[in-house]
Amino acid sequence: MSNRLSARGSRRSGGWLIPVVGVLFILFALPLIWGGVQLAMLGGSWYYVIAGIGLGFTGILFFFRSRIGVWLYLAIFLATIIWAIWEAGFSFWPLIPRLVAPAVLAIIVLLISPYFPSQGITRPAKGGPFALAALLVIGLIATGVFAFSPHEVTRNAFAGGTAAAVADVADQGTDWRHYGRTPHGTRYAPIDQINVENVKDLEVAWTFRTGDPAIKGSEDQNTPLQVGDTVYACTSHNIVHALNAETGELRWKFDPQAKSPLWQRCRGVSYYEPVVVPPAAAPAPTMACTARIVLTTIDARLIQIDAKTGELCQDFGNGGTVDLKQGMGDVKDGFYFQTSAPTVMRDLIMVGGWVWDNVETGEPSGAVRAFSARTGELVWAWDLGNPAITKEPPAGESYTRGTPNVWSTPAYDDELGLVYLPTGNATPDFYGVHRSKEANEYSSSVVALDAMTGRERWKFQTVHHDVWDYDVPSQPALYNMPGEGGETVPALVQVTKRGQIFVLDRRDGKPITEVEERPVPQEGGIPEETLSPTQPYSVGMPSIGTEPFTEARMWGATPYDQLYCRIEFKKMRYEGEFTPPGTTMSLIYPGYYGGMNWGSASIDEANGLLIVNDIRMPQFLILLPREEADNYGPSAAHDGLGTQLGTPYGALKNGFMSPLGVPCHQPPYGTISGIDLKSHQLVWQVPAGTLQDTGPLGMKTGLPIPIGMPTLGGPATTAGGLVFYAGTQDYYLRALNVKTGEELWKGRLPVGAQATPLTYISPESGRQFVVISAGGARQSPDRGDYIVAYALKKQ
Repeated sequence: MSNRLSARGSRRSGGWLIPVVGVLFILFALPLIWGGVQLAMLGGSWYYVIAGIGLGFTGILFFFRSRIGVWLYLAIFLATIIWAIWEAGFSFWPLIPRLVAPAVLAIIVLLISPYFPSQGITRPAKGGPFALAALLVIGLIATGVFAFSPHEVTRNAFAGGTAAAVADVADQGTDWRHYGRTPHGTRYAPIDQINVENVKDLEVAWTFRTGDPAIKGSEDQNTPLQVGDTVYACTSHNIVHALNAETGELRWKFDPQAKSPLWQRCRGVSYYEPVVVPPAAAPAPTMACTARIVLTTIDARLIQIDAKTGELCQDFGNGGTVDLKQGMGDVKDGFYFQTSAPTVMRDLIMVGGWVWDNVETGEPSGAVRAFSARTGELVWAWDLGNPAITKEPPAGESYTRGTPNVWSTPAYDDELGLVYLPTGNATPDFYGVHRSKEANEYSSSVVALDAMTGRERWKFQTVHHDVWDYDVPSQPALYNMPGEGGETVPALVQVTKRGQIFVLDRRDGKPITEVEERPVPQEGGIPEETLSPTQPYSVGMPSIGTEPFTEARMWGATPYDQLYCRIEFKKMRYEGEFTPPGTTMSLIYPGYYGGMNWGSASIDEANGLLIVNDIRMPQFLILLPREEADNYGPSAAHDGLGTQLGTPYGALKNGFMSPLGVPCHQPPYGTISGIDLKSHQLVWQVPAGTLQDTGPLGMKTGLPIPIGMPTLGGPATTAGGLVFYAGTQDYYLRALNVKTGEELWKGRLPVGAQATPLTYISPESGRQFVVISAGGARQSPDRGDYIVAYALKKQ
């Protein structure tokens, strides 16, 4: 009697639930089968089509309330575990889309298994299946907890710094007078009041709001300067604010009324004081402004203002302004201006310029010019297309149009008298048939010029015939490295979008660490293009984020978007970072946003540690024939079409993302790394940032999961053993242990940041401050106008 009642109860409870689960399983299976067939036909993994068919049969068996479906799904689940470990190993993030969803389905199967009709077989007790389900639930909970710990972390032993390196920084002072703190661009502050022991006690000291928030089309990428008791900051519209370094109170404001139809940004201003003239020399002329703030604008002007008052320096140029469009020929609105801070070299101010790329050929010149810091008079020009032009071009002519430009920040060695230029490409980026011999020789290079004359001393190319937009975006870092015989070698460290790190002798440009030319792919591009058969690889230094893509490295938040990404990957041509662009879709990785970008690197000079942050965001690229590109339609800009007028092709490009807006490759998407410049070995690497303020479909998860997000902005290091960094997608300024990468502190910001922090000692109180300009992370809709300073409590 009791057995019959139990059977009837079982039928009632399973009579409708089990078939419903079966229908759901069939629905889950259909996209796996459909996508799996596509993937298999493209030569990809057969797992999805097999698992989809198995899941479909499980659903059919469930629909007919057959317990065989339970055993079939458990067999699929076991096979999935084996496949996932075979393909991804035991790495945490790669296993998530492979195992979490199947584990959830396994829990459902185990929970309903006791309610199947007996079918003449002894019905299993509930205890066993429920216990297994409980174990899986515990496993999923543990996975969720484990997700809040950093993964893909590297930590190796570090021997420590060298006495030679410490001697280099003994007399540097504490002001942050240049974009990279010094002209050497190392972003290292030899101050240690804030250190690994007390950084946990940092708190907000003051906050200033500029009134010029970064909005659509503008980005706050400003690293302020600090000179004495004043901090100087610029907004995306080149409005300069002078602030009390102790309190953040406004001292003066200068608005140049700058406008641009395209980009609005200011990465920094510069500071100039007249070079002291020896007593035997003739006295220098009286100047209207003793100390000056030098800025360039988004409408191509060079301006000097009095550092004390904010008034224009009337004896510079035309009432304080030099028109940088002079000599450039025809300049369309927004096609040429400066995004980076000018370079001050003794009594000279040197500027390059950003040229709107991928729009048309024959755009303004990439010429670099130096002006008298006292008068604004042009002193020299470097026009790589016509070296005979050393100042103004001949009457009626212009500097050579369409040459590679210098849009990022140079570094300057006063002792050697050399300035080091990171060069871009001749526009457009993805088609190079029309480029001149000079453009091919100087694109994506480091070029050393005599700082006083502008004449070339040496050049080193990081990419030959660059048709991938791998221009050199970062400021070179100058550092005296320990040599093999105990001597020091004046080095230049250049990080690149490729994730390659080149270390050169800055006297002659010869590699200090080994560089070799390697063969690269030649097939699949357009027939007109002549590609370089080899490319330079810095094999003597670690490369960051350069592991080649495979189908197995495709990722997603769920099995479905991972399958989508696998299919899309197999549709593309991909043979590594130098896959030739062509009329069929190809993949660019590390991608033209990085590896390492304009935020540049930092060198902890006391320990000889190079600190870099990188971006791992691939893009797809298709070259569209001219007629197709010209008739693409109104979504062209949104879809990432570069018109490339004057060439036979437009360039359709965009990020390689899943339908959920998640990158199609496995995390991390950005890291911070420490590299020993003595041993040339990677010491540590940690994921950069969390999902707290971002997530799928642009929604904020609110979860501080340290997955490692794309980073924009640079690190700064200090003698206190710290790395300060804020360029993550979540809204924090962080302090890391420079020797281990361990996070020691983080301070919540009102919005995200994409700038480099600075640190200084306030002369008023003797306190060390850390300052960051926070206007919003690149992909975040949250924007602001904040400059935030942190310090320890007053004693």
